Amino acid sequence: MADRSYEAVVVGAGNGGLAAAAQLAAKGVKVLLLEQHNVPGGFATSFVRGRFEFEGAMHLIADMGPPENRGSVREFLEDDLGVHLQWFEIPEAYRLIQTDPAHAMNVKIHYGVDRFVNDIASAVPGSREAVARYVDLCLEVVDAITYLGESRGKPDRKVLMSRYGNLLKTAAYTVDDVEKRLNVPDRALEIFHALWTYLGCPTSRLNFTVFAAMMAKLIVYGGYIPRHRSHEFTSAVEARIRELGGTTEFNTRVEQILVDNGQVTGVVTSKGERIATRHVVSNASPTLVYNRLIQPRSAVPPVALQEANAHVNGVAGFTVYLGLDASPQQLGLTEYSYLVYESGDSTRMYETMKTLGVPRAQASSCLNNCVPDCSPPGTSIVAITTLFRPDAWSQVRAEDYVAVKNRIALGLIEDFEKATGAPLRQHIEEVEVATPLTYARYTGSHGGTIYGYEPESWDSLLPRMMALTGPRAVQGLEFCGGYAFRCHGYSSSFMSGQTAGLLTLQSLINERG
Repeated sequence: MADRSYEAVVVGAGNGGLAAAAQLAAKGVKVLLLEQHNVPGGFATSFVRGRFEFEGAMHLIADMGPPENRGSVREFLEDDLGVHLQWFEIPEAYRLIQTDPAHAMNVKIHYGVDRFVNDIASAVPGSREAVARYVDLCLEVVDAITYLGESRGKPDRKVLMSRYGNLLKTAAYTVDDVEKRLNVPDRALEIFHALWTYLGCPTSRLNFTVFAAMMAKLIVYGGYIPRHRSHEFTSAVEARIRELGGTTEFNTRVEQILVDNGQVTGVVTSKGERIATRHVVSNASPTLVYNRLIQPRSAVPPVALQEANAHVNGVAGFTVYLGLDASPQQLGLTEYSYLVYESGDSTRMYETMKTLGVPRAQASSCLNNCVPDCSPPGTSIVAITTLFRPDAWSQVRAEDYVAVKNRIALGLIEDFEKATGAPLRQHIEEVEVATPLTYARYTGSHGGTIYGYEPESWDSLLPRMMALTGPRAVQGLEFCGGYAFRCHGYSSSFMSGQTAGLLTLQSLINERG
């Protein structure tokens, strides 16, 4: 006997879960959002140490755009949900610094099609035409993806062939595979695909469609962050859910998703409450849902379980948060985003993430260079982030944990100092270090994974998108977040929630007749 009932239950208040619940509430659905933590957002959060409020994980949100050139994230937030925040545009795409003498590079890149092409062409003379063709290809790919979405899984083959033929030609290939055919100079490619760490997969395995879509969105719309960290963003969406008539409950973990005759019938929470529903949207991964949450276990089709277990979990995060008693100007830091790599060989950099050495790639930021008053006058906030394969940290003994954590943190700080010349260690007022174990403890993610499944070609955007048009493994169950069809990333995770919400809404409408 159920204690209460809802038309839909959303499991997890990460970016995707928040968006799904908000979309459903905006359409008048009686929806319940359940979150195991005491605040919304998952990784999208903030914390305070001393005088500093640190951003938990967000580097930027793509597909936002300015008010006069709005991307889909801004349209969804403002038009569909009525959530209005102050957003700051990141002034540059990134400064790429490569430290290996054989690959040495220090170049500043901007967003905007013309500026992006010009910056790379200036750094690598003779590359302009080839880089421009590469950008055009990325733009065509994202236009094709938009068309596929608008066609609701039933595209006109003639339109695909005539307008978006390059999507069909490249969809099954990796970034490296496609780049070999573009005749772009190697040095220009190192600059172009410097943001591979945003997807956490080396370009030798990273699906081209996913990479091209990310680059196109960033080049056209730029990157944005909310004024008061991602906690402001997620808190605003959670508040809007309640304003729209939805219900949110924290400190409540979903222990079971109940299924009868192939149809979702309810959930059981960590408080022992049984809640009836025919529709669940899960921000938790299919791996977790199919292996642990679905009850009875026999309700999971073998094919669905095999597919879930075939996915490769993405990389785990490691971040050094620094509150510094010097301004960015005093430190000599002029950019928001710094990519410090030993070389442009992403496969080689990825390999360094499999051991407990200091990874040779970091994506770091100085928040004050986007939001000047994010910390008290005369101070600054720097976050240094790198990645690990989750199983690397399974080797650490409890008694060695602090020493290993501090050794790696110091190595990352030293690498940043050598690359930029900024004397960070002389000005540390507050320091906090998050390891994969930290992320695992606070979010429950497997091994501290901060991304979803690795977007290799067999498991990337298009195969996942096509699967949405087929029958569900369990009727009434949809997925959102970094493990869903859009793959991972802040904006992708968030917008996947909109899609999951609309799919659930359509099912509800069909049931109502």
